[in-house]
Amino acid sequence: MEDKAARAEALFRQGYNCAQAVLGAFAGEIGMRQQDAMRLASSFGGGMGKLREVCGAASAMFMVLGMRLGYSDPDDVAAKNAHYTRINQAGRAFAQMHGSLLCRELLHLQGPEADTTPSKRTEAYYQQRPCARIVRGAAAMTARYLEGEEK
Repeated sequence: MEDKAARAEALFRQGYNCAQAVLGAFAGEIGMRQQDAMRLASSFGGGMGKLREVCGAASAMFMVLGMRLGYSDPDDVAAKNAHYTRINQAGRAFAQMHGSLLCRELLHLQGPEADTTPSKRTEAYYQQRPCARIVRGAAAMTARYLEGEEK
């Protein structure tokens, strides 16, 4: 669990967005090439392209859980219900741990940003934003869900 959290934070500190960091930490475990995981998650940074909607770390947590524990048969209502329940619980736990599921609320912003230029990753950036801690928490939570479901 700690290794996934540390890996996710390390990826974030390398410059990957929050979704890429969490999904990237689990890429091999969910059968994805690292490059594919990074491309898939690239749209979710900044709460989906700096729209400041659902946090990218939470979105990636849901992607990982879907890849490992999700359903694929649209007619399997029981599996669909079980998965939605799992994701609902994970989302609520994320919001309880971090204060919200929404990027703008986590960063205390008003809404989408007109400037979509990614922020420069400086020491001040890492000190001002809770993102590294959130990424680490989302990865640890994802690992716990996976461990709990496999037992």
